Amino acid sequence: MVMSEITDISRAKLKAFPEDDVPSEALENIGSILAELKTGKPVQYILGSTEFYGLTFLVNPAVLIPRPETEELVEWTLETVGSLQLAAGIEETPLRILDIGTGSGCIAISLKKNLPDAALTALDISADALQTAKQNAVINEVDVEFIQTDILNQSPLTTHYSLIISNPPYVTLQDKTLMHANVTDFEPHTALFVPEDNPLLFYDAIADFARNNLLPGGLLFFEINEAFGQETVELLANKGFINIELRKDMSGRDRMIKASL
Repeated sequence: MVMSEITDISRAKLKAFPEDDVPSEALENIGSILAELKTGKPVQYILGSTEFYGLTFLVNPAVLIPRPETEELVEWTLETVGSLQLAAGIEETPLRILDIGTGSGCIAISLKKNLPDAALTALDISADALQTAKQNAVINEVDVEFIQTDILNQSPLTTHYSLIISNPPYVTLQDKTLMHANVTDFEPHTALFVPEDNPLLFYDAIADFARNNLLPGGLLFFEINEAFGQETVELLANKGFINIELRKDMSGRDRMIKASL
């Protein structure tokens, strides 16, 4: 990734021609980048950008680095919308999608890029994260409405949505002990961690919000903590959601849920 960035040569070409010399002007940047890498700082933060769902996103310590499993969530959402055209009654209205806890904007922007006629709204509690997300919307040439709010408190939103999607904080303090320092020391804790005694805090709040703000037949998508798959399913069922589907990611871990009203 670093070599491709500093030489402006594709990773495929770098692998195909490893004997080629690195341009001398590019060598000047290697030392400082290596020094930062040795601290454990994620390479995406050092380079300032990463790729997600075929698009380029600016990233910095105000936002989480987008993960491959979140790409799978986006793919599942797009497949569902494409195959069902959403539930009965919704297809006749403009498709309204809400992304809760947007961070870099990777979910909302990727959905908007692939569903250009949909109206996308994205929420986050962090002003700095929203600033980055707005920049990413400009870079990727999409129109997304960004709103700063705390989903755990009374939301000012009154719009009803066809689809609500969220990758909320779900890492417990026990999980933290198993994580690499390049995550725990550098990525934003407010976007990662939840209380040990209430790991489904955000799922509970978002599910309640969805019950009041989804159109009849509307869909709810979550990325989840693999350790709480069945608990999250039960939470949604107890709140009246139906057609609940728990899906594994490419690594075979429970990481996504879809439900409807």
